[in-house]
Amino acid sequence: MSLTIVKCGGAALAKEPFRLERHVEPGAAVCVVHGAGTRISAALQAAGLESPFVGGRRVTTAEALPVVREAMRQENRALCAQIGERAYGLMGDDFGLEAERLPELGHVGMLLPVVPTALWGLLSIDAVPVIAPLARGPLNVNADDAAAVLAVALGADRLVFVSDVAGVLVDGEVVPQLSEREISLLNGHLAGGILPKLQAAVAAAREGVRVDVGATVVVA
Repeated sequence: MSLTIVKCGGAALAKEPFRLERHVEPGAAVCVVHGAGTRISAALQAAGLESPFVGGRRVTTAEALPVVREAMRQENRALCAQIGERAYGLMGDDFGLEAERLPELGHVGMLLPVVPTALWGLLSIDAVPVIAPLARGPLNVNADDAAAVLAVALGADRLVFVSDVAGVLVDGEVVPQLSEREISLLNGHLAGGILPKLQAAVAAAREGVRVDVGATVVVA
């Protein structure tokens, strides 16, 4: 079974409706992992809670966690509605995703490569699992990291990062391909959310997954 993991960023979802067929080859099984960055930031601001980032990953306090989870739930429902009848929304902590806590980021974890039986079952009936990146605890999980871990754990052929930019930009131009070494040389020139995205992309590429960050192909 050919399988594609599509990670859709919250900023992209806020910008325009999501069209799954733009990113997946006909006949491929699909699993979608989504962020909710724009929605989460707005909800935390409305609640009067700080929302700092460290290395492109959101620090999540105990007070912020229920706000983050509710924003994820809303994003999940909206995305499922856009994908259509094949979509099956999943809150990661509800259906058994596990993570190792990253205490320096608060209630945040790095997903473990354990695939719940329910996920295999949905893929076997041609459903499109749409996953909010939370793990038991609950713990907030960076969506880029979650997509890469699931791509490797599920044996996916392809991992596609959909964001609000065309690809990895260097001097204003999209780079068609980046290797792990080239990314390491660029580290001092990159900031924000692109860092965890590229780190996750490299981790998946090392395991043989084809990784597209917009129009940029990331190779090990």
